[in-house]
Amino acid sequence: MRLGILETVGLAASLIFAIPVGLYGIETALSGNRMLGGGLVIVAVLMVVLPRRLTTPADLPGAVLERVVGGAVKEPRSESDDDE
Repeated sequence: MRLGILETVGLAASLIFAIPVGLYGIETALSGNRMLGGGLVIVAVLMVVLPRRLTTPADLPGAVLERVVGGAVKEPRSESDDDE
């Protein structure tokens, strides 16, 4: 799973906001308020995971183009495949 430059910057931006929320959630859970702390940890995890998993309307043209090009263009065979 390789990330492009924009995806890496987006992940870093998500982590900048998610790490403090997660740390506050852990601190809150350890101080006795387990429901709030657990909820904040879940929110922090979702802040990082959801942008990677959800497809937004802005992502649809790229996904369609990737399928069309991927179906039309064949991968060239390497020389090691010819030997077998």
